[in-house]
Amino acid sequence: MHPHQPPPGYLNTMLRLVMLMATLWLVSGFAAANAATIDEQHPQVKAFFPQADRFGTIEGDPPAAPVYKGDEIIGYAFVSDDIVSIPAYSGKPVNMLMGISTEGKITGAKVLEHHEPILLVGIPEHKLFDFADTYVGRKVTERVKVGAGKREGFSNVDVITGATVTVIVVNRTIMRAAQRVAASRGIIKLGKRTRTRARAEVRLDRFNQADWTFLTGDGSIRRMLITQDQIDEAFRGTEAETPEGAEEANSICAPTAGGGERCDVFVDLYYAYLNAPTVGRNLLGEKEYNWLMAELKPGEHAIAIMSNGVYSFKGSGYVRGGIFDRIQVGQGDEVINFRDLDHYRLSDVYAEGMPDFREMGIFVVRENYGFDPGSEWSMSLLVHRATGPLDSVFTTFSGNYELPEAYLSRPEAPAVPDISESDDWPMWVAVWEERTFQIVVLGIGLSVLTLILVLQDWLVRFPRLITYLRTGFLFYTLFIIGWYMLGQLSVVNVLTFVNAVIKDFSWETFLIDPVMFILWSFVAVTLLLWGRGVYCGWLCPYGALQKLVNMGARKLKVPQWNVPTLVHERLWGIKYVILLVLFGIALGSMGTAERYAEVEPFKTAITLRFDREWPFILYAAGLVLISAFNAKFYCKYLCPLGAALAVPARLRLFNWLRRRKECGKPCQICSHECDIQAINDTGEINANECHYCLDCQVIYWDEKTCPPLIQRRKRREKAGRARESVRWMEKELGAEAGLEETKNRQQRDESGARE
Repeated sequence: MHPHQPPPGYLNTMLRLVMLMATLWLVSGFAAANAATIDEQHPQVKAFFPQADRFGTIEGDPPAAPVYKGDEIIGYAFVSDDIVSIPAYSGKPVNMLMGISTEGKITGAKVLEHHEPILLVGIPEHKLFDFADTYVGRKVTERVKVGAGKREGFSNVDVITGATVTVIVVNRTIMRAAQRVAASRGIIKLGKRTRTRARAEVRLDRFNQADWTFLTGDGSIRRMLITQDQIDEAFRGTEAETPEGAEEANSICAPTAGGGERCDVFVDLYYAYLNAPTVGRNLLGEKEYNWLMAELKPGEHAIAIMSNGVYSFKGSGYVRGGIFDRIQVGQGDEVINFRDLDHYRLSDVYAEGMPDFREMGIFVVRENYGFDPGSEWSMSLLVHRATGPLDSVFTTFSGNYELPEAYLSRPEAPAVPDISESDDWPMWVAVWEERTFQIVVLGIGLSVLTLILVLQDWLVRFPRLITYLRTGFLFYTLFIIGWYMLGQLSVVNVLTFVNAVIKDFSWETFLIDPVMFILWSFVAVTLLLWGRGVYCGWLCPYGALQKLVNMGARKLKVPQWNVPTLVHERLWGIKYVILLVLFGIALGSMGTAERYAEVEPFKTAITLRFDREWPFILYAAGLVLISAFNAKFYCKYLCPLGAALAVPARLRLFNWLRRRKECGKPCQICSHECDIQAINDTGEINANECHYCLDCQVIYWDEKTCPPLIQRRKRREKAGRARESVRWMEKELGAEAGLEETKNRQQRDESGARE
């Protein structure tokens, strides 16, 4: 062995030692990161505990960090996302930084992150921050109700105008997270609630014929009459107080059960529990009652609401998931909100002696609420009065309801646990069940589109038919997928998906919105089969809006202006640059990327239906106006979503769009007719830019437009005319020969006669 050569195994030993040291270094690094105190992670928590001299690390179940004054723990700080996850208006939770004291009081609540579209760019964010501040000083054991108006055992918090759903979610997030931390640290006792009596069951065999007077008399139908004086009193002392001497026009004369009417009514509201046959059958009639009971699943309950007056209990602002934010049902600690899929139209009521109603509806309490028809529940009506273009003051009026005992049976059973928060089923399952109707309507539309794409070679031979199909589908995309389902895809979805894949992917994040999930799944398949054009040309609501505006402009003979080809091909690159910039920003901060993604006008035009501040409306509407002169200008040059779809679309498996050898050499008809200018001068279709409108395919099969087909048709017609001439000549010659033969025969006959 060489004198300077290391002994056998020395190198392996050194290598293992280096690897061990590197591993220890990495582990210590992770441990140091995890050991960071909460004030190092979130410095703003110091304001929650001004008397504290040190903070601990987040630990335990549920996770929370102790806060110290000397050696004494004076409270706990925590992040709500570590404890509860309640989807808000956007489908994502609002993440809160919170603190509670050892006396069980909330010392601070600050919004760390949210994805609410209205708050991101509509309502100022400081309103949400101010709303969170109102919880400081409240006890974690309080029962907090959103909106004004008294309800026994509850305290109230104000509503942010236009963000009712968001503040309801924030309220539940703050209170539930605080209660769980307090209970786990022994500050309060919060076990499973138990019933003092077994859950009642409705006696479906008990029915008595009854009129309106009887049903209102025994409490089966309850009334909430709110007069204009009560409204004025409720808003007295607030910014919404009616000035003295001002003429009051917010009242109406409403009919009463006795046949008269009163003219100071703001809202005259009646509500009733319909599952009980004596109530439901007398109100709805036999046929409608049987239909309703068949619609309800086991454990579901139906409530009828009927009203007169100037105030609508339904309102007109429920969007995305169709949440009715003016009415709530409460039972115990549970607050029940209704969505559009919980609502059935009530067109007629049959109880004898009932007044006419201006507004009626049936609302279903779903099984997951654990509703007990034998326990008292309340109906709450949220009333607002505007104080400015964007501001309102809210108050709540409530009424109790208890079904008569004669309609109930109570099983003799021991008290059973009432688990108010069940994690047995993922939240997305309940959302999909609630949106069954939307899923069915979307499925039908996508099935029709699939048939159009598969049968395109046959359909394009009937130009009028394909025009009707395409125009009709554009209306479906805009009004149904866009403004009704709010199914507008965005580059934010792409960035979110990439971010989830890089970090912590979870299917539930994407399954929480069934419409978006189904659309993205369909787009993923069509990208491989047909390319990006299927979405951009058929399924994008904002693209449909631009196209319909352009079609209308052409009908009105509005002159069209196309960018010169050389400039047009350079402008294509802008959307790819925008995509790369947004992607780079998203790598650093998704929240910042979402803000810069406002380059997309989708949120203004589709999600918020142009209900925004004027700069956003001006931007979105301006692009639509430009599309009247230059078809889908935004889609061609600025859309980062289109750019994102074009990248994977390069992997498409088939080329369904047909071309001829004469296309571009010399024929230029298709390239001139293409609104998107996606056909090169040489005749090739640029699949990365094509919107799959099928106009070029209509021309491809049109014998009166496509030059090669025109030539073939002319040759056929010329050959046909030649054949026709030959037949005519043969016919004429045959006729002359026949005539000559006839004359000869006549002459022979005459000669024979003379002989």
